[in-house]
Amino acid sequence: MQTVQELAQRVSLISESSTMKVAAEADRLRREGVDVVDFSAGEPDFPTPENVKRAAIQAIEQNFTKYTPVSGTVELKQAICDHHKRLYGTSYSLKECISNMGGKHAIFNLTQVLLDPGDEVIIPVPYWVTYKDVVNYAGGKCVFVETKEDEGFVLRASDVERAVTPKTRMIILNSPSNPSGAVFDRGEMERIFRLAKDKGFWIMSDECYERFLYASEPFSLASLPGAKETVVVAGSLSKTYAMTGWRMGFVLGPSAVVSGINKLQSHATSNPNSITQKAAIEALNGPQDSVAAMLAEYRRRREYVMDRLRKMPGVKAQTPQGAFYAYPNVSAAFTGGIANAFQFAEKLLAEEHVALVPGEAFGTNEHIRISYATSMKELERGLDRLQRFIAARV
Repeated sequence: MQTVQELAQRVSLISESSTMKVAAEADRLRREGVDVVDFSAGEPDFPTPENVKRAAIQAIEQNFTKYTPVSGTVELKQAICDHHKRLYGTSYSLKECISNMGGKHAIFNLTQVLLDPGDEVIIPVPYWVTYKDVVNYAGGKCVFVETKEDEGFVLRASDVERAVTPKTRMIILNSPSNPSGAVFDRGEMERIFRLAKDKGFWIMSDECYERFLYASEPFSLASLPGAKETVVVAGSLSKTYAMTGWRMGFVLGPSAVVSGINKLQSHATSNPNSITQKAAIEALNGPQDSVAAMLAEYRRRREYVMDRLRKMPGVKAQTPQGAFYAYPNVSAAFTGGIANAFQFAEKLLAEEHVALVPGEAFGTNEHIRISYATSMKELERGLDRLQRFIAARV
C-alpha cells in the first residue's frame, strides 16, 4: 500500500551531484575544525568583477526587482546574442535566445524539451556528472563513448559514428571538457557535425568553459553554416565572469526549441533573477580584462600542478588544454584496501584532509579530478599531502 512518504519513481532515476556531495563533506569537516584543502570545487576563486557588481547594486537602487519576461529582458537577450556573434560570428535573433538560472538549468531544460522516453544520447567519457542524470530523468538512454587517455581524452568522429543508431537523438559535446580539460580537434568536431546533419540528431554544445583555452582560439559548432538546424548551445556566465552564485545561463537554438523551453520555464522557475540579469548585461558588454587575467593565472597554476603530478610516483597525467582541472590516473596507488578512485578519495580525505572528486563521478574509476581554481598556497599544501599519500602506497 502506497504511503504519503514515498517519492515519485522518477526521482530514483537521478543521483546527488558527486561534486556537490564532496564539497558538502569538506565543509562539514571544516566546521568541525579540520584543516581541509579543497580541490573539489568547480568554481573560480576570483571575485566577480567590480563593474559587474556595481551594475547589480545599481539595479537594486533603481528598484529593478520585479518580474521580467520568462526568457529574460530584451536587453539581456540582445547582449547574449551580440556576445556570441563577437566570439564566433553567429547571428541569433531574440526569438532564438533564452536566459536560464545557470548553465546546469540550460542543459536540464534542453534535455526536457528535446528527449522522449527511449531516445539515445551519446555522451563522451569522461563526462560532466550532470549529463547522465538529466538524460535519465528525461527518460532517455545514455550511450557512452570512450576516449583514450593517452590521446588526451579527445573525441573521435569515427567512435561517435559507431555509436549512432536509429534511436540516436542527441550528442552532448563539452570542449573544453570538465573533468579532463580536453579540447576537441576542430576537424573532428566538424566531422561530428556533418554526421549529425546526415543522421538527423541534435548536438548540444556545452560552452561553459569557452574562454579558458591555453593553446587555441574559442570555437563553437554553432558558427558552422547550417548549424541552427542541428546545434543547440548551452552557455553560462558562471566560470567566465566568476559569477557561479549569481546563476545565469542561456540557450541559443531554433525558435521552436527556445519556445518549448520558455513554456517549461514559465511553470518551473519563471524569469532568472532580475538583478542578475542587469549584472549579466554588464559582464557581456563591459570590459573583458578579467577573463584574460583569470586565464593567465590558471595557466600559471596549471604548469605548477602538472609539474608536481608528474613527479609523483606512478601517477600519469595528461596536460589539460582548457578549463581549470587536472585529471590524473592514480591507479598505481590502489593498494592497501584501495580498489578504485572512490576509495582513494575517501581515504585521502580521511587521512590527509584533501577533498577531490573521484573519477567514478565522471565515468572512469582510475582517475581523480583536481580543480586548480584555488590559490597557489592551497595548491602547494594540497599537493604536498597528495604526494605523501601516494608515496606511502607506491
